[in-house]
Amino acid sequence: MIMHDLWHQAVVVEDHLEGQGSERMEWPAQSPDLNPIEHLWDYLGRQVAALSPPPRSLDELEQGLLPAWSLLPISVFDKLIDSMESRCSQCIQVRVGHIPY
Repeated sequence: MIMHDLWHQAVVVEDHLEGQGSERMEWPAQSPDLNPIEHLWDYLGRQVAALSPPPRSLDELEQGLLPAWSLLPISVFDKLIDSMESRCSQCIQVRVGHIPY
């Protein structure tokens, strides 16, 4: 029942967008090119990798990740948001493969 409702909602959204003249990009939903969270995780990963000494347990990893997350500059988010138009344009141009980000 829930799957049917989700499918129905997706069809309604697609019909609306098509009626507005919007073109759908055929690109994998999990593509790192169009998924800015992957770039955010990369930023956080570099922050944790720079810890000295490096984390040796999950608890130490959490202790290193929490401050990195709380000190994450808003400029990182702004840059990712601002890059989306360019990312989409480049993905349309290359059609297959990855873009140089």
